[in-house]
Amino acid sequence: MEAHKYHPESLMMSFGYKPEWSEGSAKPPIFQTSTFVFKTAEEGKAYFELAYGLRKNNVDEQSGLIYSRINNPNLEILENRLCLWDKAEECAVMESGMSAISTVLLEFLNPGDLLLFSSPVYGGTDHFINHFLAKLGIEAIGFHASDSYEDIVQRIKETGKADRLAMIYVETPANPTNDIIDISSCKKIADIFSTTEKQVRLAVDNTYMGPLWSHPLQLGADVVIYSATKYIGGHSDLIAGAVLGNKEMIGRVKTLRTFLGNMPSPNTCWMLLRSLETLKIRMEQQMKNAQVIADFLQHHPKVEKVYYLGLLEPNTKEYELYKKQYSSPGAMISFDIKGGEKEAFLFLNHLKLFKLAVSLGGTEGLAQHPATMTHAGVDPEQKIKMGISEKLVRLSIGIENVADILWDIEQALEAVEITSLDYTEKLVTVV
Repeated sequence: MEAHKYHPESLMMSFGYKPEWSEGSAKPPIFQTSTFVFKTAEEGKAYFELAYGLRKNNVDEQSGLIYSRINNPNLEILENRLCLWDKAEECAVMESGMSAISTVLLEFLNPGDLLLFSSPVYGGTDHFINHFLAKLGIEAIGFHASDSYEDIVQRIKETGKADRLAMIYVETPANPTNDIIDISSCKKIADIFSTTEKQVRLAVDNTYMGPLWSHPLQLGADVVIYSATKYIGGHSDLIAGAVLGNKEMIGRVKTLRTFLGNMPSPNTCWMLLRSLETLKIRMEQQMKNAQVIADFLQHHPKVEKVYYLGLLEPNTKEYELYKKQYSSPGAMISFDIKGGEKEAFLFLNHLKLFKLAVSLGGTEGLAQHPATMTHAGVDPEQKIKMGISEKLVRLSIGIENVADILWDIEQALEAVEITSLDYTEKLVTVV
């Protein structure tokens, strides 16, 4: 009988760990230690030689455990399992999503370089790119999903720094508008401006789709980035990030991680290992719920427009790109409520089942107002160009019973109408 190839969701229970390593424990224990003991001084020397790149591994030689800032069993098991979803060679887990993003940008960008990035991106990413990197002398130019391939190439050339383009950073689907960026097209742009001396890297933030519904490395990305706080963690009880790619690139990321000290704790790694076991089940239920909610919102008289991949019209350019890059419409929904900030706030304030909080991908439903919360620090003019208006509301759909989710959204929308009518009646009475 041929060897059976297990699916990633099955391997999340056991891959990278053997019970005999830890007194027969079915699950990996938490290795709550700062340092590891060497059997001999010679072994310690060998481990450090590999850790500092003083020599290459001998045949069948594995890097040893030295210090939890460098490596830890919980961290290594977690990274090995995360690689399975994206079919990546290596993975580096960080202490937060922003830590993953900032470490990648700092490692592959130098003063004088040019960065091309998609817009919109998460508010923290936008601030880091446009404010922190600017202080280091790194110029950044943005583009939108509606921009053509030719327009983007021309925009790069017009900077006068096309020879300094070092990275293309893409967040797709975009937070919070669900705009889709063509990853393959971005790879072509990276190839155009690459030379034998300098390769333009393509980094993709895949947080909105998690490791289940999209695999950017297979579409040409050099690295894929996650806020593991979101779907990977999935319970709104930890903060973490992850970067995946080939050995060379992730090796550089891990080296910088060692010196920045932004690795997660053993406890966080253990909790993420717990979460990986139910990742597929959770995300599939969230997606099923989201499809029902999106359809409901699309037909509600108080809703102006719904931003959800499952509502894209067939035979359109956007729909074809969606089918090419994703295996699911996801579980993130944004919508424009009729009115503005006042109506959006009334809706949010009347939710009962949803939690009024930022973040996404947790088992519970979360609702927030991007313009004044996650994207509050984005330039007002840029927010308008991005489509992040005062009437935009973002929903992260949870795993609750869909009937209860529908009831909550419906009663909150009704409250907006009732309150607005009361306000109008009072105004008329006064006049």
